[in-house]
Amino acid sequence: MSLRFDWYQSETKVVITVLLKGAIEKNYNVKIETQKVHMTADGHELILNLLHPIVVDRSSHKAFSTKVEITLAKETGVRWESLEQKAEVVKEVAIRQAKNWDRLVSEEEKLDEKEAKGEAALNQLFKKIYSSSSPEVQKAMNKSFSESGGTVLSTNWNEVSKEKVTVKPPEGTEFRQWDK
Repeated sequence: MSLRFDWYQSETKVVITVLLKGAIEKNYNVKIETQKVHMTADGHELILNLLHPIVVDRSSHKAFSTKVEITLAKETGVRWESLEQKAEVVKEVAIRQAKNWDRLVSEEEKLDEKEAKGEAALNQLFKKIYSSSSPEVQKAMNKSFSESGGTVLSTNWNEVSKEKVTVKPPEGTEFRQWDK
């Protein structure tokens, strides 16, 4: 179970009030680190990832009948907008430290290119040409492919834009229209 708490600050310190009746009887324990406070007490736990660093040596805690007061000495006199870091910031830092995702993706793409054979290699080539082309070339490729029923693929927009692209089946085959 987590503990309820509130906090306030002055220019030199941050005071966290943790609501806990009979803290001494509940064997409470507080661990204060530069940017983290961890408190436990018989089945209760509170973990705070602090927004700014604090001075551990000048920080303390004290138990009262209904609460535990944790006093943290600020490292700088900066006003804290919130007590804790946002969860997104903590996750983003952890992800950045874990892997360089851009490098991994480019390595994976290179591996795929090397392993591709036959039709897969041809498809990859077309994808690469399409993704690195200008919008004009992309329009030409789309129009020529769709109008010819997949038998023509042109990158010349000046030629393709003038008229409908005719079907050009491979040698030895013939094109037939489906009757409706």
